[in-house]
Amino acid sequence: MAPDPHEHDVGPANNELDRRVLRRTHEALASDVSLIASEFLAGFQTVRRIDRPAVSIFGSARVREGSATYERARAAGRAFAERGFAVVTGGGPGVMEAANRGCKEADGLSVGFNIDLPFEQKLNPYCDLSLTFRHFYARKVMFVKAAEGFVIFPGGFGTQDELWESLTLIQTGKIGRFPVVLVDSDYWDELLRWMRDEMLDDGLISPEDVELLSVTDDPVEAARLVVSHYDERVAEGSV
Repeated sequence: MAPDPHEHDVGPANNELDRRVLRRTHEALASDVSLIASEFLAGFQTVRRIDRPAVSIFGSARVREGSATYERARAAGRAFAERGFAVVTGGGPGVMEAANRGCKEADGLSVGFNIDLPFEQKLNPYCDLSLTFRHFYARKVMFVKAAEGFVIFPGGFGTQDELWESLTLIQTGKIGRFPVVLVDSDYWDELLRWMRDEMLDDGLISPEDVELLSVTDDPVEAARLVVSHYDERVAEGSV
C-alpha cells in the first residue's frame, strides 16, 4: 500500500541564511549545521516511505502544458507507474509537474522533492509524497538515494547540474552504475557531440564514460531502459 499523502516542509526560504552558511566565517556555525542535518534526516525519512523502486526525472520548470516536452514527460511518468515504479521529481512545474501527473494518472506513487525559491518553484498538485528543502545539496542527495535511474528532459542550469552530478558520481564509483537516459535527441545531440569531439578526443574522459549515457525520443523506451536494468540487478541478487 502506498504511503498516505503527506507534505513536510523543513522551513521557509532564507537566502541570507544560505549566503551566511557559505561564507568562510560566521557566528552561528553549530545552529546552521544542525539545520542542514535536519534536512538530511527529513529527506532520508521521506525516501524510506517510498515503498517500491523509483526513477528520478529531471527537466525544465519553464516547459508549458501541452508542449511536446511536457507531454513526453507525462508519458514517461505514466510508463514508469505502469511498470511498478515510483516517480521522483523536483516537485515543481513544467517537466516535473508533467512526470508527477503522468504517474498519478496511472495510479503510481508520485514523489516531489521541492526546493524553496523566491520565484518559479512551487509544489505541483500531483505529488502523493513530498518534502520541501531549503538547501539544494541536501535535496540532490535524495534524488540519488531514491532512484534506480535518472531520466533527463531538456532543461537549464538545474537540469544540467543533475546530469553532470550523476555522471560524476558514477564515474568516480561513489554510487553504483545506473541508467542515465536523455530524452529528446535533437536537444541533447550537440552536447553529446561536444563530449566526444572535445572531452573524449582530448583524453579528458574515457570511452566508457560516454557510454554511461543513453538517448531516446521515446518516453516508453526511457522507462524500459531503467526498468530492465533494475530487473537485471534483481535477477543477479544485487538489489
